Amino acid sequence: MDSRLYDTVAFDVRDNTTMLFFAKTSADGEISEYLLLMRTVNEDFDESIYIEINEQQFSGHNLIREAALTGNILTLRLFEPAEELDGTSDIVLTWSETHENQDSIEAGAFRVFGDTLVGGNA
Repeated sequence: MDSRLYDTVAFDVRDNTTMLFFAKTSADGEISEYLLLMRTVNEDFDESIYIEINEQQFSGHNLIREAALTGNILTLRLFEPAEELDGTSDIVLTWSETHENQDSIEAGAFRVFGDTLVGGNA
């Protein structure tokens, strides 16, 4: 299991892509670590989910088997272990419980994960 803690969460929509961005920032606002979740829908392809962690990207139509959201914890269960993450099949994200972060999660979780989001609450 790969567990990550972030202080900032942002949601954005651009063209055919919805994104949730998680960042760990320093006291002066510099990003020291990040995780970006993107869902794209293209006319020529089925929708795909991409995960980028600190400039390392992996993707696929069957990347995430299930996403569970409870409070400030998001668990991503992958269909297959990710070699990029030392073979883990679960990614657990937690973030600071601020109004801004909660608003981003509420706005973005269902739009990014669609029917892979199960259980829990936002």
